[in-house]
Amino acid sequence: MAVLALRLIAIDPMLGGVCIRARAGSVRQSLMAAFPPNPVKLHPTMTTDVLTGGLDLSATLAQGRMVMQAGLLSAPGPLLLAMAERTPQQMAALLGQTLDRQAGHTLILLDEGAENDEATPASLIERVAFHVDLNATPATDAIIPPAGQVVKTPVRTPDDLIEKTVSIAGELGVESGRALQFVLRAARALAVLFGKDHVSDDLLALACKMVLSHRATRIPEPEPSEAPDEQDTQAQDSDKATDDTLTLPDDLLLDAVLANLPPNLLAQLQTKSRTGKGSGSGARLKGNRRGRPLPSRNGRKADGARIDVIGTLRNAAPWQTIRKQQTGRDGIHIRSGDIQIKRFEDRSDRLLIFAVDASGSAALARLAEAKGAVELLLAEAYARRDHVALIAFRGDKAEALLPPTRSLVQTKRRLAELPGGGGTPLAAGMEAALEQALHARRKGMTPTICILTDGRANIARDGTANRQQAANDAQTIARAIRGQSIDSIVIDTGNRPEPKLRDLAHSLDATYLPMPRAKAERMSAAVAAALDA
Repeated sequence: MAVLALRLIAIDPMLGGVCIRARAGSVRQSLMAAFPPNPVKLHPTMTTDVLTGGLDLSATLAQGRMVMQAGLLSAPGPLLLAMAERTPQQMAALLGQTLDRQAGHTLILLDEGAENDEATPASLIERVAFHVDLNATPATDAIIPPAGQVVKTPVRTPDDLIEKTVSIAGELGVESGRALQFVLRAARALAVLFGKDHVSDDLLALACKMVLSHRATRIPEPEPSEAPDEQDTQAQDSDKATDDTLTLPDDLLLDAVLANLPPNLLAQLQTKSRTGKGSGSGARLKGNRRGRPLPSRNGRKADGARIDVIGTLRNAAPWQTIRKQQTGRDGIHIRSGDIQIKRFEDRSDRLLIFAVDASGSAALARLAEAKGAVELLLAEAYARRDHVALIAFRGDKAEALLPPTRSLVQTKRRLAELPGGGGTPLAAGMEAALEQALHARRKGMTPTICILTDGRANIARDGTANRQQAANDAQTIARAIRGQSIDSIVIDTGNRPEPKLRDLAHSLDATYLPMPRAKAERMSAAVAAALDA
C-alpha cells in the first residue's frame, strides 16, 4: 500500500503526501526505492531560519555585512521528514502552511514511533492523503501495475461520486472536507495509474480504503436490512442496463473501508502523551521568551530566541587577540560558536479537583475534613499558584460545589453548608472530575484529581443500585482518566484499607493513600507530599 500511495502522489502532488509508520529496518529500506528522486531531507530539530530562510548570522559576522540564506522550503518539490513523531508544534505549523499555500510540495513522513502515544502531529496527518502502518500491515498488499511511464489522460467522474463519498465519510465519523477532496483525487489518480478513462467501482473502494480508514473516529453500527420491493428491483435492473456509472452499493463500499480499519482504532482515539508525575506547581513550560531565567546555552539566533549578550561576550573574550591577528581588523570578533541563547522556565497553574464522597453516615465528617484540607491548601495557593475545585457525589449524581478558585473568602462561603447522605455514585463523581479537568486543561492549567471515598460504590452511572455495575463503571472512568494523562490521588477514608480502592488507584496510575479518620492537617500534608513526589 505504501508503494501505491507513493505512485499516486507522483501522479497528483495535490494529494499532499503520505505518512509511513515503520521502524528503521529492511522493510522501510526496501521501500526507499519507490521514493521520489532527490527529496529535500528534513529533521525535527531544524529551525525556522533553515526551513524558510533568513539572516545567515555566521556569514554576516564573518564578512561584516548582511548575508541572507534561502530556506529548504523555498523551492517546490518532495520533502522527506524523518522521525516525524518528534516534530515540534512550530515546525508542524510551518510545514502545514507550506502545503496549504505553495503548490508543488509533497510531504513524506517517516514515523518511527514505538508506542501508541508516539505519533506524528495531527495537523500534518490531516494534510497528507495516505497513512500506512508497515508494523501492522504487509509491505505489499495491493495489486499495482509495474513502474513505468504513466500517461495522464482525462478521467470521467461519475455524477454520484461525491454523494457516495460524503455518505461513507459520515458513517465513519470523518468530518474533514480535505479528506473528501483526497478521496476524489485518489480515485482519479488510480484511474490514471491503471489506464482507465473513468472511476470504476473497485477504484472508488480502494481510494476510500486508503484515505478514510486511518481517519475514522467511530465504527458504524449495522442497520437492519429490509427486503426490496419487486418493482424497485426491476427498476434498478433496468437502470443498470443503461447506466454505466457507479453501481457499488453503499454498504459494500463501507465494508471495504471497515476491512482496513486499524485493529486498535478505539484505543488510539483515546491515547494521549503523558505529562509525567511530580508536576509540583504545574507542568514545566520551557521556552526562550519568558519565565524564570535558566543558565544560557550555546545556540543559534533562530525562532525568536534571545541572545545572552553578556554570555556571548564572555565566550568570545579569550579569543580576541588571536582573531585580530588572523583578520587584521580591529573591533570585537564574534563567531557563531560564541553565541549564547537565553533560556527560561515557567510553570502552568495547577488545579486540584477534590471529588469527595458525601454519602452515608460518615459524610459530614469527610466533608469537614475536605473543607479543612481545601482551606489549608488555599492558604498556600498564591505561593504555589494552585487553584482548587470541589465536587461532592451522593445519592445518584455528582454536584460541583466549588468552581476552580484561589479565593479563600469565596471558598469558606461556598463550603459553609454541604449536604450529605444517600448512595455512593463513585463513577459519577469521577466523571464530573474528569470533565472539570479537561476543561481546565483547555485553559492551559495542569489538573490533578484527588478522590476521597471509602470505596463502597453502589450506584451505577445510569442511577441504578447495582454494586457490581457501579464498580465496573468506576473502572471504566478510571481508564478514561488515565488515557487523558491526568494525575490522580486516591485517599481511602474507610476504617480499613479497601482492596477495590487500591485496584482503582492502579487503574488510574494514581497514588493510593489509606487514611482512616484523617484530619485536615494530615490530609493536606499527604496531598502536598504526593504532588511533589
